[in-house]
Amino acid sequence: MTLSFEDFEPGHFGTFGPRHVTREEIIAFAAEFDPQPMHLDEEAAKHSMLRGLSASGWHLCSLMMRMICDGFLLRSTSLGGPGIDELKWLAPLRPGDDITLDVHVLETRVSRNRPELGIVTLRVEIHNASGQKLLEGRWPAMFRRRDAAPAA
Repeated sequence: MTLSFEDFEPGHFGTFGPRHVTREEIIAFAAEFDPQPMHLDEEAAKHSMLRGLSASGWHLCSLMMRMICDGFLLRSTSLGGPGIDELKWLAPLRPGDDITLDVHVLETRVSRNRPELGIVTLRVEIHNASGQKLLEGRWPAMFRRRDAAPAA
């Protein structure tokens, strides 16, 4: 079933995961995209404010996007989004963590300028296996309405 704007009702939308995160992928991501010592070197990381090797916040965001895509976005009428309203990294993602994504719909509305699409405001949270919240974010996402004509 393809999810359309009408399928997003305010409240808890879904829980996705868990996704296991390895030391090797943390270091590989950091080496490529965020080569700060606390993401690359265990000894240097011990002396950082994170007190141990941890993933880049951008790595956590990339994992979140993958979990969103696998969880529901790739089977939806998603048209993208205009940006992110809020994103907070609350605790470090550590090697060996299993993360879970919770998605909540805060509100929905039909676009005033483009009535063929609706705007869904999402709130997301990522927790590790012990329940600690690592990330929270909020942003509007655009979805084609069910009765709209298919995209050309």
